[in-house]
Amino acid sequence: MLPAVLKDRLRLPVVASPLFIISHPQLTLAQCKAGVVGAFPALNARPESQLDEWLAQITEELAAYDAANPDKPSAPFAVNQIVHTSNRRLEHDLMMCVKYKVPIVISSLGAVPEVNAAVHSYGGIVLHDIINNRHAKSAIRKGADGLIAVATGAGGHAGTLSPFALVQEIREWFDGPLLLAGAIATGGGILAAQAMGADMAYIGSPFIATDEARASEGYKQMIVDSTAADIIYSNYFTGIHGNYLKGSITAMGMDPNALPEADPSKMDFDKATTGAKAWKEIWGAGQGVGAIKAIEPVAKLVDRLEGEYLQARERLGL
Repeated sequence: MLPAVLKDRLRLPVVASPLFIISHPQLTLAQCKAGVVGAFPALNARPESQLDEWLAQITEELAAYDAANPDKPSAPFAVNQIVHTSNRRLEHDLMMCVKYKVPIVISSLGAVPEVNAAVHSYGGIVLHDIINNRHAKSAIRKGADGLIAVATGAGGHAGTLSPFALVQEIREWFDGPLLLAGAIATGGGILAAQAMGADMAYIGSPFIATDEARASEGYKQMIVDSTAADIIYSNYFTGIHGNYLKGSITAMGMDPNALPEADPSKMDFDKATTGAKAWKEIWGAGQGVGAIKAIEPVAKLVDRLEGEYLQARERLGL
């Protein structure tokens, strides 16, 4: 059963995934005002003091928007926390979430009971992203409220399991909030996620090619110009396997079909995102990019998704 924060005030059953570098207040606010859960990674706010400013801006602007639009209030927002030992900011960033009572926290790369307890202390919920059933069980055992099943084809850090297999196995034992990620870029894809047992879709790549996204024009255009064949799966850049645009790898002077394997045990997320070897010009994207045909405002993208979603329901007689 979905908690109220994940079903009330939503136009579509969608959480916009937090995008490394790209998600920032302008994008998050546009997503929430359009009626889907907006999200950003805490680590995108740099220096760390900027997170306080971002959370103040988002909470104040959404409160003002809701006061001016009582009949069509905004959707809630989420903050992604990297729960990994190399994230030296975690304690600070988590305390900022507590300070502003962030409605939804998305935890990644580790399930830690203390993180869940901190969010629960003010009534927030925690969604934990996983790539297999074993990680899913561990996350719920340690206190997460819901799961984000990151299946094959998802942008950024992604798993290798079919969404059909992953959702089916989780639903054998878990009846709580379940989101599905993996190449969902149409309204029909949102409905398909629900049909196979997920409550909501977790969508990232389409929001990269929006006016509000903090991505370069070259990145946005490459999203529009690409198809599933232009996506490569590699762990070379962060130590964890993820999906990336081949064109961006080629532009860095590397052969996307001959990337070396990284040693996951030596993964340092802080260094990977801030150090001299940060791969900021290596662009993540999911296999659903073929459905993205234009760079457009978030509001127009959500309009399209809603129209496709309703058409898919009508096509199936729902």
